[in-house]
Amino acid sequence: MTLVFRRAERADLSALIAIFAEDLLGGHGDTTDPEAFPRYERAFDQIEASNSDQLIVGVLDGEVVATAQVTFTTTLPSIGTTNMTIGAVQTRSDMRGQGVGGKLINHCIALGKERGVGLIQLMSNAKRVDAHRFYERLGFKKSHAGFKMVVDAGPAAT
Repeated sequence: MTLVFRRAERADLSALIAIFAEDLLGGHGDTTDPEAFPRYERAFDQIEASNSDQLIVGVLDGEVVATAQVTFTTTLPSIGTTNMTIGAVQTRSDMRGQGVGGKLINHCIALGKERGVGLIQLMSNAKRVDAHRFYERLGFKKSHAGFKMVVDAGPAAT
């Protein structure tokens, strides 16, 4: 069995949605309801068209088993350094504990190094204590407090 990482393709969308929908802890409201599919398609198209974003999938024996999104942001502080944020990290529930997530994060780190980033960062839900230990084992350090504000996007979100 060979685990391969590549950019996500539109054909991967159903598998990605299923992985996100099985995550009840994240509280993102993801669903496999067919009525939501056009929203996922629009989001995928925006990510795919962006020069700053990459949606990565881990494929094992032809099946999508993991995903992450990386975003590159160049900022004026730190003398114009480009940073990479790793987000939307998920491993299919039946594949957890088998090293897939570690290989995925290491693949993302390699992408950042290829782009010459000065900092790689990620956020993790405060409830995900196991994930925090996982990221710390991979060399990440807790350094900042995160804040969020949920905004009602109204009709634009549909």
